[in-house]
Formats: sequence, C-alpha cells, structure tokens
Amino acid sequence: MLHEADDFLAECDALAEVLARLSPADWARPTLFKEWTANDVMVHLHYWNEAADLSLTDDAAFVTFYEEMAADVKAKGRRAAENARVTARGPELLALWHDYARNMAARWRTLDPKKRVKWAGPDMSVRSSMTARQMETWAHGLAVFDLLGVARAETDRLRNIVVLGVNTYPWTFKVRGLTPPDPMPRLTLTAPSGALWSFGPEDAGATINGSALDFCYVVTQTRNHGDTALRIDGPAAEQWMTQAQCFAGPPETPPAKGARRRAGAP
Repeated sequence: MLHEADDFLAECDALAEVLARLSPADWARPTLFKEWTANDVMVHLHYWNEAADLSLTDDAAFVTFYEEMAADVKAKGRRAAENARVTARGPELLALWHDYARNMAARWRTLDPKKRVKWAGPDMSVRSSMTARQMETWAHGLAVFDLLGVARAETDRLRNIVVLGVNTYPWTFKVRGLTPPDPMPRLTLTAPSGALWSFGPEDAGATINGSALDFCYVVTQTRNHGDTALRIDGPAAEQWMTQAQCFAGPPETPPAKGARRRAGAP
C-alpha cells in the first residue's frame, strides 16, 4: 500500500478547490513564480503526472519521451513546449488534470513502494516518484494560492516533502558540482499538528530549527530562507538553505528575498 498516493490526491483536491474560484481572467494572470499563469502551472503539473505514469509502464517509451521533450524545451523554451502538448485551458484543464490525478492515485495506491522507475535524474522508487508528484503539486500550487491571497491549510502530509528535502541534501550540492558537507545539519521541525520531527545526527555542528512549513518552502524554492522564521546555525546549514533544491533537473537559483509572497500579505 502506497500511502503517498493518498497524500498526493489530498494535495490535488486542496488545489482543485482554490482553482475552482478562478475567474476566466484569473487563469491568465501572471503569478510570482517566473510569471507563470495558472494555466501554465496546471499544464506543467498535468504533463509531468502523465510522464510519471509512463515511467511506471514503459521504460523505453519514457526515455524516448524525455529525450524528445528535452530537445523541444531547448528549441522552444519550457512553457512553449509544454503548452503545445497540453492544449486544454481554464476549467477544462482543471477537470482534465483532476480526473487524471484521481485515476493515477488509484493506480499507484496498490504498487510496491520499492519498485524502481526512470526519471529525469537518477532512477527512483515508486514511493519517491509519488512523493515528487505531491511536492510538485504543493510547490507549484502555492503560486495560485499566493495569486488569490489565500493561506493554504497545511497538514502533516508535509512530512513527505520534508523527507524528500532531507533525502536530497546531497543532491543540492552534487548538482552544482560541490561536495556535500558531512555530516548533514541536525533538523528539528514543528509539524502543522504541533508534533516534532527530527532528522540528522544529534551531534551535528550545524542546526536548522523552525516549522516544517518553512523548511518545505525553502527546499522547494517557493520562498527565500530569509522570508522564513527558520533558525539556521553553522556553515553547512547556511550553505544548504541558500541553495536547497529537492527537485530533479539542472541547478536552479532560489528566489530573491521578498520575491515570492501571498497577495495582501505584509
């Protein structure tokens, strides 16, 4: 049983609820995430949900798909490439994405969590792949919540994204050609429920303390660490939080301080 599939669907349901509030004009308004519109966000999420499904059923087809997509992105840019492949917009796109996500969650729920699948970076487990889909939904969906000035109701399903952030500690450095500082900083995070989550060696010289939500903001690059209340102590912790990246692909630069925020927030 893959409980991450249920968490993915719950994340999709929460996003679908706020998407249903969008006016036709809202769908075309640029968000603070690279000026992507809500249409851009949902095209991206639906397209890569389909890609994750393909990685599950046909390794060779996924490799071909990824190579063709990479060439298309290089020639046209990511937005043009993805928007040409998913043509639905507005409420039609919402229905297409949400229906697919429901069916996808049902298919993945019964899988062996340890089964390996291909992806843009190294192969990963089905559990990691589904967690990545939840993370992408949560992270990109935040741009829509921010656009409308809506504070999302967070739950302890954030733990999956926290674990992904912890597991990709080495990746943050390796993707930049750097050696990860050893040991990893000690994390002590407060969950939305108030529970305490700890990761890393207790005797680590560097520490990060604060809310699980703020940690997720930083590792998904949806907020600059300077816009959070995280307490970051030690060089290794500073290095990590200034360039954290829990997703595959080339190295990405986190947003500048103050660049991403909820509309109407101080």
